[in-house]
Amino acid sequence: MTTLRPEELEQEALKHVWVHSAEWVRIAEERGMLVFDHAYGSTLVDVYGREYIDGLSGLWVVNAGHGRREIAEAMAEQAAKIAYVSSANHTTVPTVQLGHVLSTLTPGDLNRIFFCSGGSEAVESAIKIAKQVQAMRGYPKRYKIIARRGSYHGMTYGAMSLTQSRNERFFGPFMYGVYYVPSPNHYRNDFGLDGEAGDLMCANYVEQEILYQDPETVAAVIGEPISTSNGVHIPSPRYWQRLREICDKYGVLLIMDEVINGFGRSGKMFAAEHFGVTPDLMTMAKGLTSGYAPMGAVAVSERIFQIFQEQKDVPLGHLLTFGGHAVAAAAALKNLEIFEREGLVQQSAEKGEYLLKQLRELLRHPTVGDVRGLGLMCGLEMVKNKATKERWERNSPFIKALERRINEKGLITRVWEVVHVAPPLVVTYDELDRIVAILDEALTETENEFAREIAA
Repeated sequence: MTTLRPEELEQEALKHVWVHSAEWVRIAEERGMLVFDHAYGSTLVDVYGREYIDGLSGLWVVNAGHGRREIAEAMAEQAAKIAYVSSANHTTVPTVQLGHVLSTLTPGDLNRIFFCSGGSEAVESAIKIAKQVQAMRGYPKRYKIIARRGSYHGMTYGAMSLTQSRNERFFGPFMYGVYYVPSPNHYRNDFGLDGEAGDLMCANYVEQEILYQDPETVAAVIGEPISTSNGVHIPSPRYWQRLREICDKYGVLLIMDEVINGFGRSGKMFAAEHFGVTPDLMTMAKGLTSGYAPMGAVAVSERIFQIFQEQKDVPLGHLLTFGGHAVAAAAALKNLEIFEREGLVQQSAEKGEYLLKQLRELLRHPTVGDVRGLGLMCGLEMVKNKATKERWERNSPFIKALERRINEKGLITRVWEVVHVAPPLVVTYDELDRIVAILDEALTETENEFAREIAA
């Protein structure tokens, strides 16, 4: 296999590797299967030697950038020492060290860390913890979860049940007891309100749903601090503060999903810091290791964990084989050391401000309806008509053509009805300028091609 030519590697990938996205077949047919050989900083290099800017950090993952040899060396050193012990009854030195570090980084009293292998597992773990805690507190009927429209929380079964774009055709019926409420959206608010007023209406809708379902049946409310799946909409602080008040009023647990938002992506270590709110449980993954090893976690409030300390004979009914894996913990520790040494969170804040300013210049395009973001987590909302805000369908010829041009010009990112821009936190200002230039060029060419379909 090591002697295969680039085109042969592409064919082998098409034959044997099940790339997770359903669109990969279409993409492979149109442009060939992209197989990457190596990477450095914010740059990906394919088997032909072609370079691309990683405009999505893999999938909001590679926050510290590609090619960090010191992380690889820390993993190798740990693997040679001890790679694995059972997470059921034991732990290892780097896992203990990582638990301590995370407890100093998370807001408030989120000091108890349950480790797992990724974001979907973190969400699964959080909802199971929430349900068991409610039952142990004497509320066995509190099993319902309230999520938000447009939400994304993962693709394992429970996590997909919370994800509003779940595929009912293939996987339903889903986990019982999941209900959806409006999500903050300053561009298309469900109630026709602007700014904070619209956000507060969304928050108050949560209270109405809790009352409708009966508070004695609701276990938790879950949401991303800043919902990337729903288009990178940044709510006002009062939204999250109101949600905290509502959850406390009815004894409902608040889960913040920081799987994408966390570890500097928003310009803070965790996006919750923008809103002055500490949740009861907080999920994390992705940037925890910057993708060098699979790892996720749930940070649990001391107030919530207290029930397990009081009922010592009742363990958590949950177990994951690779939770707290020693090699992954070593990768996370070295990753977070780099964060501190290089000031990556502050870099994200500063570069994100610069990027957002540059991206807003693209509002001159007739198909760019809105530009928004915080830190290195930005999005351009694509529309057919700025006056009516009519959307392009995700798989429309226009969106497909735009995606193809962006890729051909050397930028890899997610091009849906929202074009996401979220490069590694180590991205250079020259690379940010190049990202904006590529988007500008691709938009101009695609708009010219579809001029008849674009409203003046």
